[in-house]
Amino acid sequence: MEKFVSFWKNNRFGVVSWLVTVALTASLLGGAVWWKSAQALEPALVPQPTAGPEEAPNVELPLPAAVDESAGIGRQIQLITNVPAELPRYEPVTYIVQRGDAMSKIAEKFKIETVSILYNNKDALNDDPHGLKPGMTLLIPPVDGIYYTWKEGDAIDAVASEFNATVDDIVNFPGNDVDLTNPDFKPGTLVMIPGGSRELLDWTQFIPTITRGSNTGTSEIGGSGCGGGLVGDGVFGWPTNGPHTISGNNYGPGHLGIDITANEGDGVFASDAGVVTEAGWNNYGYGNVVMIDHGNGYVTVYAHLSQINVSVCESVGQGTLIGLAGNTGNSFGAHLHFEIRLGGANVNPLDFVQ
Repeated sequence: MEKFVSFWKNNRFGVVSWLVTVALTASLLGGAVWWKSAQALEPALVPQPTAGPEEAPNVELPLPAAVDESAGIGRQIQLITNVPAELPRYEPVTYIVQRGDAMSKIAEKFKIETVSILYNNKDALNDDPHGLKPGMTLLIPPVDGIYYTWKEGDAIDAVASEFNATVDDIVNFPGNDVDLTNPDFKPGTLVMIPGGSRELLDWTQFIPTITRGSNTGTSEIGGSGCGGGLVGDGVFGWPTNGPHTISGNNYGPGHLGIDITANEGDGVFASDAGVVTEAGWNNYGYGNVVMIDHGNGYVTVYAHLSQINVSVCESVGQGTLIGLAGNTGNSFGAHLHFEIRLGGANVNPLDFVQ
């Protein structure tokens, strides 16, 4: 007993420490066992068979992959989403004419026809494609056609007929935002008529066709009154030395000729043999102009010249220098405006020049 008392006195701190350690360990272990049993899930329900004991389940397993094939589904991964380069445009835009612009250049920029620019800019251009001026503001439609300001009492079928379009053209155009249950517009609404058209001013009426035997002509030039002279063979050459390209406006409604690339002072030549029936100034936008009657029903016109080198009733052979290219009259930049007429009616020069 004395030994135990002596041992206790000498080692009681260590004994107590061990007892406390054992007690803590036991309590931790017991708590862990209790927590695990408390979190145990209830046993699942007994699964019910999908087929009777005597029934064979109808299960079709997939065929195993061939030795050279993958068991997975092949798929080509495309990381880039294709987005249209240009989304459709349904609203008009305004464009300010820049120096060096031409109708064809502006039309190409907005992917419409030049005639659509004329249709929608009557006040600015007066149906004359040569009327472009730097700083001029143009209304550019989203598609080919014409804008119309709706008026009180307008009927959609009558408006469509007026502009050579159909009701469906107007109603189905997204930019018009039509209520299909009541396809009508409020007065003052700007309505797009896709494919619509109107009559354009015929500027060729201001330079009538003058033949070698005619005594009529523009007042500032007079009639030709010429007889005889050379006759062309109906084979037309380019009236410039080149390049043989269109610099401004092509042949089409509102522009019954072609604008050929030419610098100020470049030579202009008779496209075929004939007699000069006009040579002088035209007050209606053509500037200095020369007209040649070829004696076979054809007449050619050369406009915006900076210089005229021939006179009325003069016979010229094909390739004769008749003047110099320029920028006179209603012109925006030096070029040659060239027309071919057959029986007094304009035809497309590009169908004839060689």
